[in-house]
Amino acid sequence: MEKGTLKNILYFLEKVDGAKIPFLWKITNGSPLTKEELNVKGDLDLEFSKITSLPEGLEVEGDLNLLESEITSLPEGLRVGGDLDLNWCINISSLPKGLEVGRNLFISPTPLRKYTDEELREMIKPGFIKGTIFR
Repeated sequence: MEKGTLKNILYFLEKVDGAKIPFLWKITNGSPLTKEELNVKGDLDLEFSKITSLPEGLEVEGDLNLLESEITSLPEGLRVGGDLDLNWCINISSLPKGLEVGRNLFISPTPLRKYTDEELREMIKPGFIKGTIFR
């Protein structure tokens, strides 16, 4: 089934039956998210996805897994309560100001490896990475 057809079906079901469009479908297809949907209560697993960016205001209370995704940038002020896994995200070359990572950051093998831990932590100020940066 084509993506456009599926989108039409999902929006029809939402309008007629009040059915919720799945969060993962919305985020991977660039559909608008509600304020409540921007606050993910657990982990968010987007590994191997074609996603190139994330929405402004996203907060993930658990881990954010972007392993081998096509992500090119992260939004300013992104908050991740657990680990942020950017392993094999070969298109990401910088981190945004205000990034908050509650545990560890994984950046192997990405262009981010060229920066020292100190440079990465300086890049995201006033944000922070509480744990280890794994290369």
